Amino acid sequence: MATGCGTRVHGRGTNKGRTRSRRIALGITAAAALAGVSLFATAAEQEEVQGGRIATSQLLPDAVRPPPPRVDYQRLNERIARLMQEPDMVGLAVGTIERGHVRFLRGYGETLSGSGDPVTPSTVFRWASVSKGIASALVTKLAEDGRLSLEAPLMTMRTSLTLPGDARRVTVANLLAHQVGLVSNAWDKRLEAGEDPRHLRSTLGTLPPLCPPGTCYAYQNIAYDAAAEIVAGVTGQDYAAVAQARLFTPLGMADSSIGRAGLQAAPSWARPHHLAKVPATVNDSYYRIPAAGGVNSSIRDLVRWMNAQMGGAPTTLSPIALDAMHRPRVPTPPRGRRGPMDRALTNASYGLGWRSFDYAGHHLVGHRGSVDGYGSLVLFDPADKSGIALLWNSNRHTAARLQLEFFDMLYGLPATDWLDLPAPSSQRSAVGARGTHG
Repeated sequence: MATGCGTRVHGRGTNKGRTRSRRIALGITAAAALAGVSLFATAAEQEEVQGGRIATSQLLPDAVRPPPPRVDYQRLNERIARLMQEPDMVGLAVGTIERGHVRFLRGYGETLSGSGDPVTPSTVFRWASVSKGIASALVTKLAEDGRLSLEAPLMTMRTSLTLPGDARRVTVANLLAHQVGLVSNAWDKRLEAGEDPRHLRSTLGTLPPLCPPGTCYAYQNIAYDAAAEIVAGVTGQDYAAVAQARLFTPLGMADSSIGRAGLQAAPSWARPHHLAKVPATVNDSYYRIPAAGGVNSSIRDLVRWMNAQMGGAPTTLSPIALDAMHRPRVPTPPRGRRGPMDRALTNASYGLGWRSFDYAGHHLVGHRGSVDGYGSLVLFDPADKSGIALLWNSNRHTAARLQLEFFDMLYGLPATDWLDLPAPSSQRSAVGARGTHG
């Protein structure tokens, strides 16, 4: 049975009533500090979206009252609860924003299979490749400060990266858009085998070119981490320290960190799992390339990050910076067998550390991540200031299908069973007992 954990407000008796008022006031104050003009994660909103007894309209002043939700959160909760019945699902955290207001922030399942330790909105997971957006933001902010140019030749940035062919035309922007001329995921297997990422990066130039550098798209991890070297070289500081000072702290991302130590030091952190809920050990491989896959955070912080990407923190991420990162720069059409979501998400492109798609007449921006035992996803509509974020701790990535269930409800589209889950085992047994066969 799935368990869900989130913020609760109760109002029985005088003392609890005062506590409720203090919690709401604190929620409003924290929201204003985090998101400027938008309300962020008040206790009252949490109660409403989780089926509680107190309506937001009873508790919030008109100045901060959000518009009515368009998403049916009772149905979304039911869909998530059904997903959590799957044999490979261990823990999951989900957060949503509608029109700049947090509507849903909740944990399901366990941090470790069989432990009884619940996932909450503060439980820390790994971001995996969603981390690439942090690197893109740091480099873009340095460009906005005039400390580098996105169009500068990459070879002038003094990184360890070498590339095949004539790499003189490759720019910093090409690096962040995966346009460096290498075959996809170049030497990831060697990284996973324990080889030093800086050494691997310095010898990528010995590989045959996939295409002239700066032209085609091919996804990278080891090469992409040259962004961490750029940030450190320009600032004279450690990459993780710059991320903390320039993004995590100003955005209020108190649960966020870079590296294994930050994950395991969290009061609540999700352990990785293989299929069938088999516990795994935390693998360091992609922590060693922090720009590509080194970030950890709670769903609460991932929602803060998503809010900033939709313009909710303009003093930290300006509209100019957001446009530079999100603007489609190279098409990324799906290859090979295409699933239903691949067919639904059209005009796939890549910007600087961010993917973009069109869906049902709307433009969406986001990214997914996967590292051994973990998965992550963020997808949002920047014009509508609405989106969904997900973190989970297993190698089964069915949870990613929730993204379009959310957007179908947001846009008022007919319901589609994007989860496409088999009937629960109890139902299958009942059908079998009646003698019905396929």
